[in-house]
Amino acid sequence: MYPSDHFSAVRDKYLITESSSIRAPRYSGLMIFAIVFSVAISVLFIATYGDVTAVAAALALALVVGVTIYRLDWGFFIFISLVLLVDQYSVVGFESTSAQIPYFKNLKEISAFQNVGFAVVNPFELHLFFLFMVWVSHLALQRKLAVRPVRVWVSALFFFACIAFSFVDGMRSGGDFLVALWEIRALCYFMILFFFVPQIIRTRDQVRNLMWIVAITITIKALEGLIRFISLGFHFTGLPALTNHEDPVFITTLIVFLFGLLLFGGDRTQKRFLQFVFIILCAGFYTAQRRAAYGALGVSVLAFLVLAGSRELVKYLRYVVIAVVILALYSALFWNREGRLSAPIQLLKTSLSDQQETAGDRFYSNVYREYERYDLAQTIQRAPVKGIGFGNMYDQTIYLRNMPMSFPLRDFIAHNEILWLLTKMGAMGFFAFCLFFTSYVFQGSILFSRLKDPYFKAVLAIAIIAGLNQIFVSYFDLQLTYYRNMVYLGTLMGLLPTLEAEDRAPDAAPARAGTRPGGNFFYS
Repeated sequence: MYPSDHFSAVRDKYLITESSSIRAPRYSGLMIFAIVFSVAISVLFIATYGDVTAVAAALALALVVGVTIYRLDWGFFIFISLVLLVDQYSVVGFESTSAQIPYFKNLKEISAFQNVGFAVVNPFELHLFFLFMVWVSHLALQRKLAVRPVRVWVSALFFFACIAFSFVDGMRSGGDFLVALWEIRALCYFMILFFFVPQIIRTRDQVRNLMWIVAITITIKALEGLIRFISLGFHFTGLPALTNHEDPVFITTLIVFLFGLLLFGGDRTQKRFLQFVFIILCAGFYTAQRRAAYGALGVSVLAFLVLAGSRELVKYLRYVVIAVVILALYSALFWNREGRLSAPIQLLKTSLSDQQETAGDRFYSNVYREYERYDLAQTIQRAPVKGIGFGNMYDQTIYLRNMPMSFPLRDFIAHNEILWLLTKMGAMGFFAFCLFFTSYVFQGSILFSRLKDPYFKAVLAIAIIAGLNQIFVSYFDLQLTYYRNMVYLGTLMGLLPTLEAEDRAPDAAPARAGTRPGGNFFYS
């Protein structure tokens, strides 16, 4: 045997031995996992008497817990995916799978927890609390306290303190505790996410992954509305809407995000994805049939034009002019016509009319909202400074129970939730609300003008405009008390500190591989 052959044999021997020593622990780990997994499945099947749904739910819960402990940001991505995908309320006329998941329902609504005192919480809140505890555990294991500072935190805490005061004041004046919880829950979620998101989403890649989650899940909800519309033969068949009230608000933010990617540049893959699903988003927006959403879309587009500035907009001026001309011609042609093509403009027309002949089926809805606003105005005069507090009914000078409108807590929560907030929290609380949002828009706009990274500019644009969008729709519809959109809003607005810090990082680059600004709407 030649020396080279001898060395080759020795080398192969040790390589095999080393490879075996490396594979052995991995193989053992997989075997242990397989055994534990099989035992868990068997125990669950026996304990639940073969209930496949319960077993699947338990395994999904174990998966979420494991993933969150392993990677907190992945756990948050699961959390925001569930928030955007699961419906808080069922859509009238449909029993969707997502609405049957009790993610937002109190545990008391489950028969096993009906007599449990703490069961006023819901799985969503437990999920959020678990994320917070994992984050605290990570902080405890670190040598340095890595807490990212939050912009406008003083005005945010002031607003949160006013919410707490109005809650306590409502309880002192005889308010209903459970009703008060329903009233403030969404606002509290918003404030928690506003402070919590910058601590989890800390890098450019995490921002990008979050926006992927947002884009995909909102597109799925838009596609859900489109599929329902097609299944009904391209008719609404008397149904008021085919999606939930929040979904068109979400879709509006994606449309603004696409405008930002087109105008400033950024992630080319996300831009192409949004271009590809743009028709689906528009169709989903249409099937929502929310008049306030159409107005909010217009406000959002105008806000984007102001925020972008003239230098960037001059490149797309021709598209803006074409869009304005088309909208003007469409409004003129279909303002007094009936049919499928005229449905969007007729929907807007009904919101502007106080005559039954022109308002049609929306007449009673319009009248109901007018009566609500009058009752709120009368209630404000009774407690103008500190408000009536959460958990208390607002005065009904005009008796609304005789009106053909019904929704949960109608005697406590009004459609116009801007005036409703003034009624509940008084002038001081409403001042705190206005101070917080205006401070955020002001600080966000200043940062927007200073950002170098085009992708961050596109993300910050929707973070700023989402707040304006939310305030507009909340003036006409129940939006400040809905969980999904307030969590989504808190998540978007909470990105501001991360965008600022990452844009100023030494290794940050204005444009990265695979990104470039501008481009035609359909081709780039």
